[in-house]
Amino acid sequence: MQQVFIANFGRQNYEWQRCLKNNTIATMNSHATHHFWVAGDREGFIDYELKFGSTAAGIKPTRPVASRWFNLMTIISESENDIWIHREKEQLWWTRSKSEPPVISESVDPTYDGGRPVFACHKKCDPWSNQTRLGNRLEWGTLHPRAKEFLFTEGTLQKLGQDNAEYALALIAGDDLNPWHLRPHWQTTLKNAKTKPGTVFNAFQRAATRMAMTAFDTAKQSSGQQVTRTIKNKEVHFTLQELENYVMALLESQERLCALTDLPLQLDGEHTDSEMLPSLDRIDSDGHYEEGNLQVVCRFVNRWKSDDKDENFSRLIAIVRGE
Repeated sequence: MQQVFIANFGRQNYEWQRCLKNNTIATMNSHATHHFWVAGDREGFIDYELKFGSTAAGIKPTRPVASRWFNLMTIISESENDIWIHREKEQLWWTRSKSEPPVISESVDPTYDGGRPVFACHKKCDPWSNQTRLGNRLEWGTLHPRAKEFLFTEGTLQKLGQDNAEYALALIAGDDLNPWHLRPHWQTTLKNAKTKPGTVFNAFQRAATRMAMTAFDTAKQSSGQQVTRTIKNKEVHFTLQELENYVMALLESQERLCALTDLPLQLDGEHTDSEMLPSLDRIDSDGHYEEGNLQVVCRFVNRWKSDDKDENFSRLIAIVRGE
């Protein structure tokens, strides 16, 4: 089956018009990190981003996020016969990547004050289309609310899992979508969307609020008190609103993927498996709820990891996967 990617093109999507005009997919490396990618030096790239990099929201990246950044240009440059989907306002666009080699050239990211020098990687694709193969317009507002959850990403790009990819391919082909729409959890999502049209908080915001409040509750209960053992003191170095905003920025920077397993996170009120809900994890369990020590993982991952170190937990996950 073809791989299907959901993508944006550049910070604040600034490169989209060029992609649309020239029939390309694209990503960028900063001038400071591009030579690491050219040399295949993943660790050098990651170390630089951990010291000097920041996400679009202005927060320091975690190691898994920096590792994904290293992969972006490789994914774009090696893509062939993959389907790429992009949302632009109220329209959904799609294309298929070609086998031609990528073109990498110096450019400027205009979203930074004064512009920031970058290396832009453009890969040829079929002409972008906002219609199905049968000629029907792909309007965002007509999509099933469940489909909207995975046909858009806040991050740079996201590869769809098999079932969601099959849906995306059927949508593009103009095929019957009832095999998905008639599923109980799809019908529940549609029902909730119809009965709560005035809901202020979306699933993304609800997840961030829940995780922030849980962090405050955990900190309140830990305060170093004596039970049968001493519970580690955990402090929250944010206000509630600051932590909510920080968690939402983390979710965006991680492209709604678990920081330790890369599994897609499900969101509150729209989930089919509660173990896949996002959970706020302290990278160093001896540390506090503070900037640079937080990541978002699947609920079951947080429970399994417990007080273990990231490196050891990732090692064990690799063993389970047979890597």
